[in-house]
Amino acid sequence: MNLFKLRRPAPALAEPTRAQFATRGQPERERLMAAGQRPAPVFVRGQGCWLWDNEGVAYLDFTQGGAVNSLGHSPQALVNAMGEQAQALINPGAGFYGHTALSLVERLCQSTGSDQAYLLNSGAEACEGAIKLARKWGQLHRNGAYHIITASQSCHGRSLGALSASDPLPCNRCEPGLPGFSKVPFNDLAALHAAVDSRTVAIMLEPIQGEAGVIPATRDYLQGVAQLCRELSILLILDEVQTGVGRCGALLAEETYGVRADITTLGKGLGGGTPLAALLARGKACCAEPGELQGSHHGNALMSAAGLAVLQAVLEPGFFEQVQGSGQHLREGLSRLAGRYGQAQVRGQGLLWALQLREGNAQALVAAARDEGLLLNAPQPDVVRFSPALTVTRATIDEMLLRLARAFARLHAQPQRRREVSA
Repeated sequence: MNLFKLRRPAPALAEPTRAQFATRGQPERERLMAAGQRPAPVFVRGQGCWLWDNEGVAYLDFTQGGAVNSLGHSPQALVNAMGEQAQALINPGAGFYGHTALSLVERLCQSTGSDQAYLLNSGAEACEGAIKLARKWGQLHRNGAYHIITASQSCHGRSLGALSASDPLPCNRCEPGLPGFSKVPFNDLAALHAAVDSRTVAIMLEPIQGEAGVIPATRDYLQGVAQLCRELSILLILDEVQTGVGRCGALLAEETYGVRADITTLGKGLGGGTPLAALLARGKACCAEPGELQGSHHGNALMSAAGLAVLQAVLEPGFFEQVQGSGQHLREGLSRLAGRYGQAQVRGQGLLWALQLREGNAQALVAAARDEGLLLNAPQPDVVRFSPALTVTRATIDEMLLRLARAFARLHAQPQRRREVSA
């Protein structure tokens, strides 16, 4: 007799209610070190543009992890690629070549016109690597120059070097810890000219400042910066962690500006939601020696498989045109809502947009949208940002606009209710 067959199956446990979870889940939440304020929902499943919490409530996600999930939640191409790779090889170790990583590097270089690439885990690490690479080049070719000029309100990540290159924003609440950086106003070419001296090795910019509130560089400005770098023989570094891999309607945002960087950083969307980033170099900037960009798990086989699947998807014919068309539809819809509710400008590119509010109540609008089953984020007190999946449909955009309109109505009704209660 098989005694195991005599055991009764464990009774099914009912999902806790929202109130029960708030109490029962609190110890678990307290064990997670605080990285910032987080709303109550605990998400358990995602598909495309949608997320479901532990109570089965569906949310339309127009943040996608801050533009991380380029193809949406759990896209089949990514699931298949990572499943197959996990069965074959996950991580051969950083001290060895891996076929998948080599394939990804080759595809990246071919598709971006780069000469070399290095794989990392995060955009911050990629920006850190760009700083190291530029300063190595300064030692070799510019009499030891090491100074890097960045823009005010820039945000290049949370590693020590990347923080030092960033401005004090929500991404940088610590004092910069490394010397050799200066900041000038964004979109001010004259200020940039005035800041360059014999110590300058590179200019490091975001084509669109995402954390500052989705502020695009003007075409004249970025082309002027590229020309200045050529004339003075210094490096142009473009931080495309948020704007690259199709987010702006092209593989790299630099293509939409008609410029070419010497060093480019990628992250976020490259892994489609997995921890993957890349440092790209062209021509004279390819000067790294073995060991200078070393990391423990950079470019492992599993993450490289994810990157290959994402690149395969975004490089399909017509994909970027679809992003541009969806982005135009989103911009037009946001502009209509801005006019209806008396808000300020809509700005951005591709599928990275911001709505500037007349008042600093962006967090309140985000909360009201969440009550309508819509996930947004507010990088600035008066800015709400939209970074949906690159595969988002126009019908889904229309659904988002309906929910956003209800959130505006909910927000505008609050002062009226307060006045009625006080009366």
